[in-house]
Amino acid sequence: MSQQDSRTRKLFEVAGTWTAIVTPFTDGPEPEVDYDALDAVVDDQIKGGVDAIVACGTTGESPTLTHEEHDRVIERVVRRVAGRVAVVAGTGSNSTAEAVRLTTHAAESGADAAMLVCPYYNRPSQRMLFEHFSVLAARHALPIVLYNIPSRTGVNLEPETIANLRRKFPRVIVGIKEAGGSVDAVTRIRSACDIAVLAGDDGLTLPMMAVGATGVVSVVSNVVPRIVANLVRAAAAGDHAAARTIHERLQPLLRALFSEPNPVPVKAAMKLLGRGNGNVRAPLLPALPETEAALRGALGGLGILPAK
Repeated sequence: MSQQDSRTRKLFEVAGTWTAIVTPFTDGPEPEVDYDALDAVVDDQIKGGVDAIVACGTTGESPTLTHEEHDRVIERVVRRVAGRVAVVAGTGSNSTAEAVRLTTHAAESGADAAMLVCPYYNRPSQRMLFEHFSVLAARHALPIVLYNIPSRTGVNLEPETIANLRRKFPRVIVGIKEAGGSVDAVTRIRSACDIAVLAGDDGLTLPMMAVGATGVVSVVSNVVPRIVANLVRAAAAGDHAAARTIHERLQPLLRALFSEPNPVPVKAAMKLLGRGNGNVRAPLLPALPETEAALRGALGGLGILPAK
């Protein structure tokens, strides 16, 4: 077994905290990807104790990255990580052919796994979803993490469909990021098959882990990686009191971070901490003053906002 295969297997056995990282942009009216700042984001996450880095997800503003930028971001993250943690590449699309291309590139770039969102906007049926993911699994040996987020895609990936995919491709379909907002979904998925389930909503990390999820694909860990990693490790160890204390401590920050469309607030929070300029790409706009005020209060409450 290669070093990469061993790291990938451990990734799904342990799961833990996977940070869906932001994509930093330069200043100016037409911001470009700031690759040096991207390196710093990667290093901060690894220093913070996360288990994996998810590049080019929604938090990474993948909808507004060009195809060339998407490929370069994956390549850059893999190179910067250099095997220190796992790299999961966001390679989903509402075009099956485009998802195949993105996933092929991620595999060739050395990513440890691919995360694929359900096709959005065209709203395929369960039969169509099964075929879409089957095409991808048949084409690639790269482990695939399904990504269910009905609020953004307009479709819900049902437990029966997940189980059928898992049975047909047990070595490739290995995990799911469940962001449907229901703790019960974890129970239903785990009752249907043995796939690894990761929480896709930061506010539901603790309750989802209480019923069988093995970690979280987190937005909040962009800002406080060590705190989120400690919550997940406490929950995984069965230290519910410690996990609940961290969960409650994070609530003001959670509310502030999701008061505007992601990743607007998380980039604003990182700017307050001196880790970026807060820039996003249109149609997103910089955070409102009231969002920044809420973030400042939440970060101050956690004792991590630098003094002016």
